[in-house]
Parts: sequence; C-alpha cells; structure tokens
Amino acid sequence: MPNDVIIDCDPGHDDAIALLLALQSPELDVRGVTTVAGNQTLPKTTRNALQTLTLADRTDVPVASGMSEPMVRDLTIADHVHGESGLDGPELPDPEYEPIDEDAVDFIARTARECDGLTLIPVGPLTNIGLLLKRYPGIESDIDRIVLMGGGVYEGNITPAAEFNIFVDPEAASLVFDADVPVTMVGLEATRAARVPAAEFERFRSLDSDVGDVVADWLEFFLEFHREQFGWDGVPIHDACAVAEVADGVVETEPMHVTVETSSDHADGQTICDVRGVTDVPPNADVGVDIDRDRFVDRLVDALENY
Repeated sequence: MPNDVIIDCDPGHDDAIALLLALQSPELDVRGVTTVAGNQTLPKTTRNALQTLTLADRTDVPVASGMSEPMVRDLTIADHVHGESGLDGPELPDPEYEPIDEDAVDFIARTARECDGLTLIPVGPLTNIGLLLKRYPGIESDIDRIVLMGGGVYEGNITPAAEFNIFVDPEAASLVFDADVPVTMVGLEATRAARVPAAEFERFRSLDSDVGDVVADWLEFFLEFHREQFGWDGVPIHDACAVAEVADGVVETEPMHVTVETSSDHADGQTICDVRGVTDVPPNADVGVDIDRDRFVDRLVDALENY
C-alpha cells in the first residue's frame, strides 16, 4: 500500500520539482498539497502550486492555502533566489482550478483523521505544521511521520548559521521538533550532496516532454544564483530530496537531539544538532548526513519520464 502523504510547500523551483516527483512515485498517495508563505508570499506560492499541478495534469489533487506569515515574526522571502513570481524562468500554464475552501491546517487535520496513518512532507517554513500542533492537541497520534526539508548540522544558507526554511519561522520549527511524532530532518548536508551538475541538465531536456523541458529550464534559472552565490556549476534540488527519502529511503540519517535557536542575535533559526550526544538528551530526530546522489537523480529522471 502506498504511503498517504501531504506535501506542505512554498513553491519555489525545488518545491515544484518535489511535487512532480511525488506525483509520479508509486510508493506515495498524494492526498493533497498545502501552501505556506516562504520563498514568496502566500498568493504567489499558492498560484505556483496550482500551476505545477496543472502542468502535471493532476488537477484532481486538492490544494489548500495556509499561513501567510510566520507565527510571531515578519515574513522573509527568497525572491533573490526564486525571482519575483517565486517560480521564475519558463512560462507555465495558467492554473486550471482553484484552492479548496478550507485552510491548510484544517485540511491537514481532517485528512490525518481520515487516513490510517499520514506522512507529512513539509518542504517550506514550518508555520502550517506548527499551527497544526497548537490548534489540534493530540493530532500527533494521527501522523505517522514528519519528513521535513530544512536545517543543517554545521551551517546555514540564509545566514551563516541558519537554513532558510527554519529561519523564516523558528518558533514553528521548534514545535515540530518537540512534537511526539517521528521526525526526519533532510537538511543541507544531504541536499547539497545531491547537487545536479549543469552537465546533467540534458537528462531532463532529453525526456522530450513539456515537463522535462520546464524542469531543465527551472534548473538553468536556479543555476545562476548558485554560481554567483556559491561558485557551484550545479544545483541542489533541496525539497525533492525529502520526497525521495519517503519514497525510496535515499538519505543516510543519524539519530540526534535537535533544538532550534529562537532568540539569538547571530544564530536565529539555527538547528543545533547534538552530533556527539554531549547533552545526554535522547534523540528527537533522524538527521540527514548524506544521500545516495546517483540513486536520487536516477529516481527523479525516471519519475519525470512518466509525464
């Protein structure tokens, strides 16, 4: 039986590719997509999710719009990475449907109670998931697992200490790591090890499909930021790594206790991972430390070939 999953996202190029991967992974039954503000504002991330699902010809998948700002902070967006739309690059089809008339948090709670175990794959800021835990006490018993893209063991990307998704809403992230649910953190150590070099972009274009061409164009757009910022001739498709972990177990993890810094002048949003067990506090997460890069990329290409 496939895993019932909800993808909680803020598309974003890597979010959109994660959605395309999830929809063509037979191990996953995507029960819905929920959106949150992060890479861009909520109206834009919601439109981007609808456009991606329209591109995939999966307008049967419900989209629920969620939180437009973090739980207690002002919103930080990543327009310097993903552009004015949040999904700049190739022209995309107009959405062929609208979000459902139910907010993301309520939709997740209802779906969790309807399923015999639900896996959440949040690949944006964790605002929706944090609010879910606050609004619905006891909902943890209806959630099998949370596999999130965010954080890092040793460094960040939006600041020297913090990864973007956690930085945007560290209070929500702290609630997630404290929840009574198995958590897997697919952070920068895993996603950066899965970089796709520019020389491999042709694998997507050679699929000779609209989806393959769009993904190749997204990667080309995404590449410019990574060349300028990091000097890389390739791109990490961060969020797709979390989907691939649920579908195919591609991420190598180690159990650690993770806390989230919420009140620091220099390290707000840092995921503090007790790698050596020096605090003698039991682990609360399986933390990604590496990934089978070739298996991940092959899996992604194979999935996109089905469109």
